[in-house]
This record gives sequence, C-alpha cells and structure tokens, in this order.
Amino acid sequence: MTTSTLPRTTAPSTADAPGERAPRTAPTTAFRRGPFAAATYREIGYALTSLPIAIGGFVLSVTLFSLGAGLSLTVLGLPVLAALLAAARGLGAAERRRAGALLGLDATAPADIPAATRPGWWAGVQARLTDAAGWKALLFQVVMFPWRVASFCLTLTFLITGWTVALYPLYAWVFPRYVGWSGYQVFDYTSDGVRHQYYLSSPLQIAAASLLGLVIVFLTPKLVHALTSVDRAAVRSLLGRNRPL
Repeated sequence: MTTSTLPRTTAPSTADAPGERAPRTAPTTAFRRGPFAAATYREIGYALTSLPIAIGGFVLSVTLFSLGAGLSLTVLGLPVLAALLAAARGLGAAERRRAGALLGLDATAPADIPAATRPGWWAGVQARLTDAAGWKALLFQVVMFPWRVASFCLTLTFLITGWTVALYPLYAWVFPRYVGWSGYQVFDYTSDGVRHQYYLSSPLQIAAASLLGLVIVFLTPKLVHALTSVDRAAVRSLLGRNRPL
C-alpha cells in the first residue's frame, strides 16, 4: 500500500505579497545622543525660525483678509481675497520645502488651482476663490501662529536653561570673585523682618545643579521633537495633498 503526501502550503506574509510594503517607521535619535545629534539641532532651528515666519504670515493673512472682507460689499474685495489665497499658497509651498529640509518631512503638493470656466481676468479671480488648497494654506497661517509662539518660548527656554545650568561648574568661580556672592543666588527676599538667601556655593550644590541641568539637556530633544510633531501633522493635513486610503 502506498501513501501520498500533500505538499504543505504556507500563507504568504503581508510583507511578501505583491504590491504590499512592510510599514516603515521614522528613524528616531537615541536618547543618549539626542543633545549632540544633527537632527536635534535641525528641529531646534525649525522651531526657532518658525516664530518670525509665523508672525509675517499671520499679519499678512489677517490684514488682507480683513481688507477683503471689508470690501466684500463691492467687487473690490474679491481680488484682494484672491491675492491673499495666492500668497497663502506661496507661503505654503515655502513651508513644505522648509519642513522637508529641517524635519525630513515629505509632503505632497496639493492639487492645482481649479481651471477657470471661461477666459478672462475675472474668471481667474473666481477660480482662485474656489481653491480649497489656498483656503487651507490660509488656515495654516492663522491656526499655527499661537502654537509657534509657544514652541519658540519652550524651545528657547529649555535649550538655554539646560546648558546654562549643566555647565555651572565651569563658571561658578565668577560669582565669589567678581559679584561678591558665595555662589549663584537662587533667591533673596525679606519676610517678617527676616532675610532669606540661598546660594549654590558648596561642591554638593554645584554638582546637584549641574546634574539637573544635564537632565534638562537630555530631555530637550524629546520636547522639541514632540513640538515639531504638531508642525509635521499640520503641514501634511493643511499644506499637502490628502492621500487616498
């Protein structure tokens, strides 16, 4: 009597299936190398330079939108709004390039401006006013302004505070020699006739302050990365093209 064996078949994995790709994860900087990684300082540069750019975009957007809305009772307001949407599109394109260079973000450009239904300058203005990507770019300038103010303040505060406190042992000698303090003065106030003073002067206090500064230094890259993650999401959703599911 003979026996036959059927060949075993295994279900193909999703990674091997045609047309499928294994999900990719964004590279992250190791915690111990964070304060010294080039990617960290690119993100810091992005957060710090975002404030002046956000101020310019916000002022332009609010000024032209207010002017266009005020003149909307006449036909003069529509060309102003069309010019505003064109400027917002241009700012959005520059922001996508900046996010690509500093954050490594690959955002697809939005769809082209809707074609005019008939020839003529006025038809071009009407096509501009129906440009959804232009309105989303305008919304980006308004919504991201307060966020970028907060990101700038947090990034600059943590960056300066961390390194200043971490390097305190290198300049602790300055205070007793040139200022007349025994060390860095943490506080000095008088309450109920009693004066309260606290200085970082002993070796233990100096070492503890430096350790605290190092903690802040190593946490700063994580904080900045979390802050710029909001910018990444906003650039993708408001300045890029939505990808089909």
